[in-house]
Amino acid sequence: MGKLSIDSDVIRELASLLDETNLSEIEWEEADKRVRVSRGGTQVVAAAAPVAPSAAPAPATTTPEDAGNDPGAVKSPMVGTVYLSPEPGAAPFAKEGDRVAQGQTLLIVEAMKTMNPIAAPRAGVVSKVLVDDATPVEFGQPLMIVE
Repeated sequence: MGKLSIDSDVIRELASLLDETNLSEIEWEEADKRVRVSRGGTQVVAAAAPVAPSAAPAPATTTPEDAGNDPGAVKSPMVGTVYLSPEPGAAPFAKEGDRVAQGQTLLIVEAMKTMNPIAAPRAGVVSKVLVDDATPVEFGQPLMIVE
């Protein structure tokens, strides 16, 4: 196994994001490297581990990789649990085919018991909802496509 090179700028940027968002942990992945920065008290710890290759998913109309590259992708700004409606049993904020205005709440991401509304970055039509209600989401994960 070769020597692991750690990009300290990436770790500093992730640590800065932890402070800005008041999160306790954040993870970043690229190619065959994964970096996780977590906070325990006042100490910030970074860990890097190789990413194991995963099995290819079954073909879908929109894969998460495709959705992440879509210019209309609305991505999660944090790690948390996504909710599509304001409360259980209520109608969703937006569903496929709905026309939305810029700034309109599309869904909520709960992180550290705080509900964070995710607003539409532009006016358009919700062409695809990529997540299920009350499921965990990762930082940068595509949640919806607004075209």
